[in-house]
Amino acid sequence: MLETEFPAGEIEREIGFSFRDKELLKLAFIHSTYSNAHGGENNERLEFLGDAVLELIVSERLYGIGAGKEELNEGQMTEARQKLVSQKALAAAAKRLGLCQYLLFEGGASNVGEKTVASLFEALTAAIYLDGAGGYAAAQKFVSHNLSLSGEENYKQRLQELLQSRPGGTMPEYGEARKSGEDHAPLWTVSVCAEGLTAAGTGKSISAAEQKAAKRLLEALASRGEGREGRSGKNTERKEYKE
Repeated sequence: MLETEFPAGEIEREIGFSFRDKELLKLAFIHSTYSNAHGGENNERLEFLGDAVLELIVSERLYGIGAGKEELNEGQMTEARQKLVSQKALAAAAKRLGLCQYLLFEGGASNVGEKTVASLFEALTAAIYLDGAGGYAAAQKFVSHNLSLSGEENYKQRLQELLQSRPGGTMPEYGEARKSGEDHAPLWTVSVCAEGLTAAGTGKSISAAEQKAAKRLLEALASRGEGREGRSGKNTERKEYKE
């Protein structure tokens, strides 16, 4: 991707946050291989800060789990934090958001490894934290929404795993996002289809809408007795489930 083609607007729609400083957003996506070849800064400093911001957000959230009931002890919090901010978890979150395609990486974004993708998520978290329209609250919202904190479900992943666990496993098909609402507070609606069922979800970002749609479809599958492995038969009649 050429730097002049950097699609800030597309990324902002995906993550549900509009940057005041578009150059800061772009910097989060500049890998050192690209800056070495073309000059300028890269996202390594943002990655460093993002690592710390992520740990604080996750630690704070884990500290509050079960407050007044059965609180997590230090060992449990440490173990949970290591899992939530692991390279694998951060890379998976970045991939779900479709961020990899926007990475400025010499040789092409298709050649990047898991560590680079995880670092991109860290850098983007720091960029949101530093932006004039963002801050800690905005970074906290971004992280909480995209990592499974305090038991929050990743419904897209659950739906995909369920469908692929069945004979002749299929993939869910997500429709094109539809925008509504005001420009400063847009809402996105996305539909998902699988096995003769269609469900729709609405959220403040495309990712949030997809998660809600996936949740609705999982509920629909469960309601007809198929929300588990090993279902028998297929119902080809298409039914719709909306919010």
